[in-house]
Amino acid sequence: MADARTVQTTDLGLTEATPSARWVQLLMGFIVMMVISSPQYVWTLFVPSFQMTTGALLSDVQWTITILIVLQTWLAPVQGYLVEKFGQKLLIGLGTLLSGAGWIAAAHISSLWGLYASYGLLCGIGTGIVYIAVVGLMVKWFPDRRGFATGVVAAGYGFGAMLTTFPIDAMLKAAGYQHTLLVFGAIFAAVGVAGALTLRAPRLGVGASSASTAGAGGSTPREMLGTPVFWLMFVMMSMMSTGGLVVITQFTSFTKTFGIDADTSVTILGITTAAIPAALTFDRITNGLTRPFFGWVSDHIGRENTMAIAFILQGAATYLMLLYRTDPYMLVVLSGLVFFGWGEIFSLFPSTLTDTFGTAHATTNYGFLYMAQGVGSILGAPVAAKIFEATGSWMPVFALVIGMNVLTGLLALFVLKPLRRQRMELRRT
Repeated sequence: MADARTVQTTDLGLTEATPSARWVQLLMGFIVMMVISSPQYVWTLFVPSFQMTTGALLSDVQWTITILIVLQTWLAPVQGYLVEKFGQKLLIGLGTLLSGAGWIAAAHISSLWGLYASYGLLCGIGTGIVYIAVVGLMVKWFPDRRGFATGVVAAGYGFGAMLTTFPIDAMLKAAGYQHTLLVFGAIFAAVGVAGALTLRAPRLGVGASSASTAGAGGSTPREMLGTPVFWLMFVMMSMMSTGGLVVITQFTSFTKTFGIDADTSVTILGITTAAIPAALTFDRITNGLTRPFFGWVSDHIGRENTMAIAFILQGAATYLMLLYRTDPYMLVVLSGLVFFGWGEIFSLFPSTLTDTFGTAHATTNYGFLYMAQGVGSILGAPVAAKIFEATGSWMPVFALVIGMNVLTGLLALFVLKPLRRQRMELRRT
């Protein structure tokens, strides 16, 4: 009997002519995701400049990245519906334009509210449209390799900032944050629109019918929201999002308390470089690699087993990072390991959700689950900053993160796994 991770290619009804085309679509999806990643992943480099410009507290400035991620995620169901109604090209092109415009507008702000409206609002809406559209597209192109395919495009989101971290850091130091935002905002918009023009939905096979993607294998959003399986996954993704977003959004802040700042250097393979951009770059490499890797693993050993391994790995890596927190070299290595245990949530959760609820409404359905990252952004950015400001230490924050990582790994094995098995058995009866 097939288990809970079995999928049928007939669920989509792809024609025999699509195998080569879908790999081209995967590549272009990867590239488009790369150009929208920097607003989130290099945010920490701009925080000191935005604090100086606005004169605001760290916790107030950090609301910017929360607004970005909340809009990116909480509007996802609506964005998914619009993508399904108006198509990928239009919406993805619009999203990349908005994301680039957010950086360009942020170069001209002088107040906290201006920062929220530019970097937060425009980048949040823009990146959200692109992210949900590309992931929704890939689960349809790859019904037989969902974990791997969503991992690859999600890796684009992780890898993108790897290519831009050092150039952005260098331009910040040489020309200031305003010039940096203008230049890179324009580049991101131009490349993103060009990539969007190449994307399209797969054609259905001649024999495919609406029945193949409806019913038990194609739950509507309303049906999905009425199940305990969905809400358990929502809570789990919220907790896992929190841990990674603490590191992403607060990196320059907590490393400073560890004695590592912009002037700290590190020698890796005989090359001496600044420690913080080196760590951020390595983090993007591991954050990208983990997504297709654990997606591929989950296609073979099951989603929940893979979740348990990866989530508990992140908890262990976070503990080790704190243990060696004053060593710049270990900070680079261990922060990378933290992201290797975190980034795979963006391949494991969408593939698990689509396995469970079908492809008919995959884009909109994942939009609802993707809202969990918005919850994580609130806990990981302003709430974490408030805890630090209240206690004067990042240790309570990281203790909570480690606890959530381990708890989520255990929930995957002992609660999600049996619940999903029951759900899949009901679909087959």
